Amino acid sequence: MYRLLVVDDEANIRNVVREYAEFEEYEVTEAENGMEAVALCREQDFDLIIMDVMMPRLDGFSACKEIKKRKNVPVIMLSARGEEYDKLFGFELGIDDYVVKPFSPKELMARVKAVLNRHHTAANPVSDQQLQFEGLEIDLAGREVYVDGQRATMTPKEYDLLFYLVKNKGLALSRDKLLEAVWGYDFFGDDRTVDTHIKMLRGSLGVYRKFIVTLRGMGYKFDPDA
Repeated sequence: MYRLLVVDDEANIRNVVREYAEFEEYEVTEAENGMEAVALCREQDFDLIIMDVMMPRLDGFSACKEIKKRKNVPVIMLSARGEEYDKLFGFELGIDDYVVKPFSPKELMARVKAVLNRHHTAANPVSDQQLQFEGLEIDLAGREVYVDGQRATMTPKEYDLLFYLVKNKGLALSRDKLLEAVWGYDFFGDDRTVDTHIKMLRGSLGVYRKFIVTLRGMGYKFDPDA
């Protein structure tokens, strides 16, 4: 069972996150501020931290920086501030995701699952870097893709896009999220860039194009059960 630390000075936020997390069978510990979170992390180990940015005594960014000095634990930041500067600052500190309030608890749990899966993959590079979905074989470490035993020839961005979709399999990803993750913050294109590369990627995957599901009006997801 994964252990989560939920840090927020608002009790109602902690209660909502706890309710949804425990429904997903996570074990939850709560902290009211950054100082308490740092103290708990010195005494205990957690698989993931969900932490608010604006808190009394010690803000979330400072608490994250202090915790990261001692432990490599994934962190999802919560904040009412959605400015690009705040997100960039958080990612520079090593956070794994940034969720703007108000948020959907269901979406937050999906992000928790995705982050935990990514860290589990990183911790088990030999077994989890080799993935297979029917006749589609993906070597994440070697950046190779095989379709029914034949190596697929794809552009670098097709590889990046596929690998990001696969690492977040089952998670609905907006076009903006894909642009941000695969092309980066300094990219000046639009969501048609994503659609164009998805079309190219589907062509490269042949019959296994079915795994890339279109979410109308939203984006895409990689669904191995499609």
